[in-house]
Order: sequence, then C-alpha cells, then structure tokens
Amino acid sequence: VQLQASGGGLVQAGGSLRLSCAASGRTFSTHTMGWFRQAPGKEREFVAAISWSSGSTYYADSVEGRFTISRDIAKNMVYLQMNNLKPEDTARYYCATRIGGVGVETDDPPSESDEYDFWGQGTLVTVSS
Repeated sequence: VQLQASGGGLVQAGGSLRLSCAASGRTFSTHTMGWFRQAPGKEREFVAAISWSSGSTYYADSVEGRFTISRDIAKNMVYLQMNNLKPEDTARYYCATRIGGVGVETDDPPSESDEYDFWGQGTLVTVSS
C-alpha cells in the first residue's frame, strides 16, 4: 500500500484547507483510513478516521465540527476538509490505513498510531494567528 498526502500550506486562523491522500497498491474494501498529525515537540495524535466501505466517520474531540473526512472510492482518494483553522492545528498531517480489524463502527474506533499499518509521508499545515 502506498499513501501520498498533499494539500498542506500556510493559512491564517479562521481559514480553510483541504488535504488529500492518494491510495494505491491494493483493494481497500476492508480498510479504515485515518488522518493523524504531529506538531513539533509533540507526539502524533489522531484526527479523524473513515470506513472505506461504509463511509462511517470518527473524529477527535479537538476537531469535531470543524474537520470533515471523506473518501472517493472511484479515485482511491481520502480527504480532510479543515475549516475554522486555529494556530494549534499547526502540524504535519499524515494519512494512514488500517487493514481489516476493528473499524469505526464500534465503541472503540481505531485512534492509536499502532493500530494503523501503512503511512504516507505527511504534509505540513501552518496556521498563523
């Protein structure tokens, strides 16, 4: 599986960005796709996840209501629409995929880094105040 994230950049607080993740290498029907982020000096943290097959979603509390994860099955793409960005959203954003296992339609959706199997290289988002 190969994942390629793009769409990062510099934006002012209150602005919007859309990140894209191109997925290739195998079928994704059983996969969960996720976005994580890592700010300088901090640990990687979960942002959002989506079931490739059903489209069910799950969000971190810090982004709920501001970010939207979606997927385009025909294009093998996953997106993260980020609105009302805040300086604390500044980080490198990574897309990742989890093959099989527990998905987002559970009481404990996968939100830990080690629950995901493949990672993209990340794209940098900087939000200025």
